[in-house]
Amino acid sequence: ALVGKYISLQDSYISIAEAFKHAGADQETEVKIRWVYSGDLTKENIRETLDGVNGILVAPGFGDRGIEGKVLTAQYARENKVPMLGICLGMQIMTVEFARNVLGYSKANSMEFDTSTEHPVISLMEEQKNVVDKGGTMRLGAWKCSLKNGSKLNDIYGAKNITERHRHRYEFNSEYIGEFEKNGFLATGTNPETGLVEALEMPDHPFYVGVQYHPEYKSTVYTPHPLFIAFVKACTQK
Repeated sequence: ALVGKYISLQDSYISIAEAFKHAGADQETEVKIRWVYSGDLTKENIRETLDGVNGILVAPGFGDRGIEGKVLTAQYARENKVPMLGICLGMQIMTVEFARNVLGYSKANSMEFDTSTEHPVISLMEEQKNVVDKGGTMRLGAWKCSLKNGSKLNDIYGAKNITERHRHRYEFNSEYIGEFEKNGFLATGTNPETGLVEALEMPDHPFYVGVQYHPEYKSTVYTPHPLFIAFVKACTQK
């Protein structure tokens, strides 16, 4: 299932769909996508909507439309051990869901959606807090990421240091990192210069990985992205 917040799902997430094709070819399997608009998801229909899928990708996006449906999706995947990959906003959604339902911060949120939240587990970088004109403030382009030795991502990439493309403004709030890691959601990718969290993963889950960057941007027919390959492989084992 590809869960997104835009009504024109197939147009909005074409690069992700293509990355799935690349990874599927590598794994010699067809990847069939169930397109799910997160704005339609409720506690009453989440299980029926996602029943039978082998994996879930929570897609990127901006704005607060369809956010609660994505939070329900992350909870469903986490609790039912369904392989899940969260990209950019998808990783932030996984963060909000974990803070609410595992750490017990029921009002936790991203400052993008609630500027007065008691627990801003996703917040603005310090240098952006006083910026009014948002046009040129996003973290864009290639950024370095250091992967924790022995992590799932370290194994997937076969490398300690990687570079991936970004397109976002809000970040994981590192003030909460201790509580997250104590409860089993680990920060396994960080920017070596800023310390910003780039990736989270859950070791006791078949595949529960969130990345702040956009791996789909680097995937091609000839060089499928290793993260998509690993995710498709985990889905085939579900």
